[in-house]
Amino acid sequence: MKSTLPPALVSTARAISRAAISRRYWAALLALAINSGALFAGDTTTENAPAATAASAGPKVTVAPVEQRVIIDHRELLGRVDATETAEIRPRVSGHIQEVRLQAGQLVNKGDVLFVIDPRWYRAQFNLTTAHAQSARARVNIAEREARRSDALLRERAISVEEADTRTTHLAEARAELLAAEAAVETARLDLENTEVRAPIAGRVSRAFVTTGNLVSGAPGSATPLTSIVSVGEVYVYADVDEATVLTFNRLSRDGLLPTENGHIPVQMQLADETGYPHRGYVESADNRLEASTGSLVLRMVFPNADGQLLPGLSARVRIPVSAPEPAFLVSERSIGTDQSQKFVLTVATDNTVAYRTVKLGPLIEGKRIIRDGLHAGDRVIVNGLQRVRPGMTVDAELVASAPDSPAAKSAALAQR
Repeated sequence: MKSTLPPALVSTARAISRAAISRRYWAALLALAINSGALFAGDTTTENAPAATAASAGPKVTVAPVEQRVIIDHRELLGRVDATETAEIRPRVSGHIQEVRLQAGQLVNKGDVLFVIDPRWYRAQFNLTTAHAQSARARVNIAEREARRSDALLRERAISVEEADTRTTHLAEARAELLAAEAAVETARLDLENTEVRAPIAGRVSRAFVTTGNLVSGAPGSATPLTSIVSVGEVYVYADVDEATVLTFNRLSRDGLLPTENGHIPVQMQLADETGYPHRGYVESADNRLEASTGSLVLRMVFPNADGQLLPGLSARVRIPVSAPEPAFLVSERSIGTDQSQKFVLTVATDNTVAYRTVKLGPLIEGKRIIRDGLHAGDRVIVNGLQRVRPGMTVDAELVASAPDSPAAKSAALAQR
């Protein structure tokens, strides 16, 4: 059915209808946008809450309390291991080597035969001197009988006084010749015995410097070296001590402040391939004067050598005590930083703020560094996370788990300057 409204009225109604629809559309769109914004804002707040909490707590670091121990200050010296006994084997008689009875590096006892020199000449000489001695003894017997008869004959005036004196003189000469002959026998016997070159001490023998068939000399001052022997067991270690250390050492020893064990001053030693100074010994003696050219004093120390590891001639580092027992602070080496020419550590206070502390370092002891100055008892130092923090920052501090003290740490807390 056709509309009977005028055309102008129909156009006006259609425009009003389109405007109403447009207003409802934009109102719905605006409400949707407001709801979405509120939702997104709620999600952002929820996600950023932990981050804000973490930011307020600061970076996480690991801290360790300063360790306090009683230590003894030491000086480190360079030393040289030497045997307590050393013998250079040389022959006492000349001749050709007939036999070599040693093997290089073997252990020998005192009196063992090492070399044999051809003894035939010396045995013949011994027999000759023995015969001369027997002849001299026979002449003494004859002279004694004549001297006894001369006394009786003189009483009977059968001989003159001059004859009696001559017989007495002959007896004295015969006795002197006998003494000379017996001395020659003893010399020949010693020469014969010395054809067997024996070990004067017990120890480890070197190689044979000469072999069978070689002519060796036993002349004093130019005797041929045959081999050498060094003792085993305890060894000496010699070290040069500077004048300042000698004065400090003597003062502490005089005041009775140096530690002692069984009446000796203990020392420690390590070889070139060792760490931690595993060898324990004691000071045995010191030289009676300082060398004017070097200003040092030679110190001799004794170390046990049951396993034979300490060979004469080895280089060694030794530590001698130069202080009385005193308290000291120790920290991990990881906690120490370098700021140009000075060392520092970062500490964490009770309110978890970071503080900068300059420190004066001492030596290492069992993996930890001695702090001479700059820290106090109860301080906590940062050992992990130094790069993430700065002085004045607030941090989330976590205490490092401390391992129980080792037996070595409990037995000796010793350090050097």
